[in-house]
Amino acid sequence: MSSKERPTLGGARIKTRKRNIAAPLDPAAFADAVVQIYLDNAGDLELVAKSIESSDLNFSRYGDTFFEVVFTGGRTQTGTIKPEEGERHPYSVLDCEAKRETILPSVLYIQKILRRRPFLIKNLENVMRRFLQSLELFEENERKKLSIFTALTFSQKLSGLPPETVFQPLLKDSLVAKGLVLSFVTYFFKEYLKDNTFDDLISLLKRGKMEDNLLEFFPAVKRSSETFSEHFSKEGLTALVEYNDKKMFEVKLKEVKSALTTEIVEETDVSEVIEAVKQQVKDAKFPDVDVVRMLWDVLMDAVQWSGKNQQQNANAVVRQVKTWAKLLNAFCTNGKLELELIYKIQIQCYEDAKLMKLFPEIVRTLYDQDVLAEDTILLWFRKGTNPKGR
Repeated sequence: MSSKERPTLGGARIKTRKRNIAAPLDPAAFADAVVQIYLDNAGDLELVAKSIESSDLNFSRYGDTFFEVVFTGGRTQTGTIKPEEGERHPYSVLDCEAKRETILPSVLYIQKILRRRPFLIKNLENVMRRFLQSLELFEENERKKLSIFTALTFSQKLSGLPPETVFQPLLKDSLVAKGLVLSFVTYFFKEYLKDNTFDDLISLLKRGKMEDNLLEFFPAVKRSSETFSEHFSKEGLTALVEYNDKKMFEVKLKEVKSALTTEIVEETDVSEVIEAVKQQVKDAKFPDVDVVRMLWDVLMDAVQWSGKNQQQNANAVVRQVKTWAKLLNAFCTNGKLELELIYKIQIQCYEDAKLMKLFPEIVRTLYDQDVLAEDTILLWFRKGTNPKGR
């Protein structure tokens, strides 16, 4: 036996392991078969769904290809939306009219397919993500169809499709800069609100991690509250404008609170604090009533509480009020604002166990420090008391 020959067992057959046998991918044949089902049933999606259910096509291997056929009528070239060679059908989402009544049947059809084959939801995510990140390659009318389709998938609660799949891919810098994302989400919001409440929309945005980032849909040069309000007011989405105004107000209020808390903790001179707060209030355009409430909240949050010792808590509150009385006085400029401050203190003393018995002492201290006028206190006593803690 030659030294180069390897010894073998006589009559033994060397078998190839099954896991090493892989059938070649053939998405073209799969796509042609799905297209043929559409053509054989003349685009009747009820019949198409039944034919697909009874077919032996390998959906687990060609799920992305299937949804390409659903959206575009045939296969698309890898990484693009350009048509690939092969059969096509004229009954796709992008071939119908840009109206909910013509797109809804496709959404219900996909819903029916996903109920039978829930593993395809991942493929739907893949294809939608790819198309949304390629919005600039679609015509305006096609983008509108995609937007309506996307809104309807959430209105119909399409099995397991997460909102992040839609909103996060849209934040591609080039798409945002061209205004394509703003156009897309505008169509989306208007369509979604036809079937759902505004609270539903906010819940959807929260799940998509976008409720605090609505300005990111706007090009950087137009990213302002004024532009936001102007755009969505013109589109009839006033509820969204009000929501964003409230969110922006909360953000600015939080910033002012943070800065004021730091100044109070560091015992900055009262006159400097007053000037700083006046400038911040002017820049943020805060209503006077909200400023008074905010000042009291910050002052109480900065108090060093002593646990269960009521007398020490009382002393700490009185000391805090006396120290910062000038700050309160600078913004309680009329009887209405003074009354608002009393209401605020009354509610807090009712709800906070540490302050429950301190209301009379706090009001007396504020009166002594000329923050509250006698007439205001008498008006509160006669007419304006809040039922809480009366």
